[in-house]
Amino acid sequence: MLVRAAFEFAAREGERPTVVHAHDWQAGLAPVYLKSFYAGHPVLRGTPSVFTIHNMAYQGVFEPDWLPRLDLPWDMLGLDRMEFWGKINFLKGGLNDSEVITTVSQQYAREIQTPEYGCGLEGVLQRRSGDLVGILNGIDVEDWNPAHDRYLPMPFSIDDLTGKRAAKVAVLARYGLPNEGAAVERPLIGMISRMVPQKGLDLIAGLEDQLPLLGASFVVLGTGDAHYQDFWRRLAARYPDRIGALVGFDESLAHLIEAGSDIFLMPSRFEPCGLNQMYSLRYGTIPLVRRVGGLADTVVDYQPGVTGGNGFVFEDYSPAALLGTLRRALDIYRDADAWRALQAPGMASDHSWDRSAREYVRIYGRAVTKGELNGSG
Repeated sequence: MLVRAAFEFAAREGERPTVVHAHDWQAGLAPVYLKSFYAGHPVLRGTPSVFTIHNMAYQGVFEPDWLPRLDLPWDMLGLDRMEFWGKINFLKGGLNDSEVITTVSQQYAREIQTPEYGCGLEGVLQRRSGDLVGILNGIDVEDWNPAHDRYLPMPFSIDDLTGKRAAKVAVLARYGLPNEGAAVERPLIGMISRMVPQKGLDLIAGLEDQLPLLGASFVVLGTGDAHYQDFWRRLAARYPDRIGALVGFDESLAHLIEAGSDIFLMPSRFEPCGLNQMYSLRYGTIPLVRRVGGLADTVVDYQPGVTGGNGFVFEDYSPAALLGTLRRALDIYRDADAWRALQAPGMASDHSWDRSAREYVRIYGRAVTKGELNGSG
């Protein structure tokens, strides 16, 4: 398997890694092997590990008869090891045996310690809460930069948004929607997403009759569950003058949607980090999100007369809450000065990997120190 191959390669190189950083259940056995199979290895023994959770919903659960095939002892099938309802859980193994646990936002680090978001492992995370840290993911600020995005008809910045209007015209044209006069003045709501319940598609489907009456246009890109794909296709067929849907993925179109939309829709049931809201902020496209995970850490709800707002946020996971927030956002859109004030902080914010990398450097140092204190260094 990949984890074993990586460790065997490191062992043959003859130099112990300073720290091993494993991600999600697919690498969940890395911390486990370091504490068991390689615990006495002349090169790898004592290597500390950091384990990052990107999504608690995916855990890698298998039958226990895999243990001997993985060269792991049967005592791994214990409540304080890898056992999970009579099976073995790779994610649980990584959580138990790593020196430090990270996840991809501070809010998600808090959420996964609750039954609602912990997916059955909230008790493990509560026990290890002192070793659990949330570090927001970063984005590629070179590739996602409206000042020199190769997919846009013309560049733009907070000082000159002319190119954003050009992108709006272009994306409407790509979807075959009206792209002149009043159609361009109409607010454009974009969405790029997996079409699954996690992303709030059930909330949107619950508003099938209301969405076309909001006075906005919609452009949607993504794939997922067949009934959600059919939902968007059906709406696009019924309202070809203001709703466009493309089932699939197209990198150039994704950039164009981020740049040309006025509002970006992310009503997620849960969202460990999210990247599209950060792309949207950088492009002056106002994110409309539910207050969960990384969305809560990056989007500040607009309040009249209060500075610092950069988007629209709702709490309750219900179609009514989403609809009310959409209406509120569209009301503010009519106030050009208020809208410009919303765009400015987002376009100036730093969501680069430079910021996140500095946090990870500190975490690696913490893992090494903890390993040394525990006598494994």
